[in-house]
Amino acid sequence: MKKTLLLALSLTAAAYTAQAQTTATATKAPATAGPAITFEESKYDFGSVVQGGTVDHTFKFKNTGTAPLIISNIGVSCGCTTPEWTKAPVAPGKTGTISAHFNSAGKMGMQNKVLTIESNATAGSTTVSLVGEVKEASATANATPAMTTTTTAGDAKVKSDGKKTKEKVGDTKVKAKTK
Repeated sequence: MKKTLLLALSLTAAAYTAQAQTTATATKAPATAGPAITFEESKYDFGSVVQGGTVDHTFKFKNTGTAPLIISNIGVSCGCTTPEWTKAPVAPGKTGTISAHFNSAGKMGMQNKVLTIESNATAGSTTVSLVGEVKEASATANATPAMTTTTTAGDAKVKSDGKKTKEKVGDTKVKAKTK
C-alpha cells in the first residue's frame, strides 16, 4: 500500500513538473511582428563635466522584430546635443548605433538631454537620454566623468595638456576644456 501511494505521488509530481516546463516554454515571448528596437541602455549617466566640455556616447540597439528597422529622424531636447545614427535599414536580429554628442557650453547644473528616435518600429517612437552634471570651470578639481564603472583600468586612456583633457573608455569619449 505504501509503495502504491509513493508511486502515485511520484507520478503526480512528474506530471506537474512536465506541465510547468511546457507552460514556461509556451509563454516565451515571440519576436514582435514588424520592426522593433531594443536598446542595451536607455539612459547614460556621464557623471560630471566642466562647463564647456563635451560628452560623446554611443547607444547600441538591436532590431528584435521580424522586419527591417529604419530610423527616419532623431529629435533632441536641446541644440547642444547632436545625434548621428545608422542610416541603413537594420535587419531583424542585427544591431545599429546612435551616437550622441553633448556640448556643455552655456549649461550649468544637472542635465537631462533626451533624444527621441522616430522609426518604423511597431511600438512607435522611443527615447534615450544623457544625464549628468555640468560644473563651473573653477570646480575642475571636483568634476570627474563617471565612466569607469563598467570598464577595467586597462581600457581607459587619458590625455591632458593642462588646458584640455580627453578620456576614452571603450567607445565612449569625454573631452573637457579649462578656460
